[in-house]
Amino acid sequence: MPDNIKQEPFDVYSDGFTVTITPFGANLSFGIREAHPSPGKPPQSQHLGTVRMSTEHLKTMIWITRQQIRSVEGQMGVKAEMPRNILNQLGIPPDDWDDFWKPTAAV
Repeated sequence: MPDNIKQEPFDVYSDGFTVTITPFGANLSFGIREAHPSPGKPPQSQHLGTVRMSTEHLKTMIWITRQQIRSVEGQMGVKAEMPRNILNQLGIPPDDWDDFWKPTAAV
């Protein structure tokens, strides 16, 4: 990034995202839906920002995040469940989801 462009750190809540992966990197765009959409009208979304990185960096983030979530769920005895209808809307087979989040065997 050029020296004359000041980048402010940000801390936001997001309830939506888009991922674009190219041969040269990955783009994660985050958004948030309006709190009270009008009846009969699709909810509107506000773009919050885009984070760009290498595909290798994204894969590393996914791995570390997955390990941390599984660790916290195991230590706390809780599990953040995803409703099956949401998985269906996203085209994620429930068995694949369950396998991805399955706790690792203790060594």
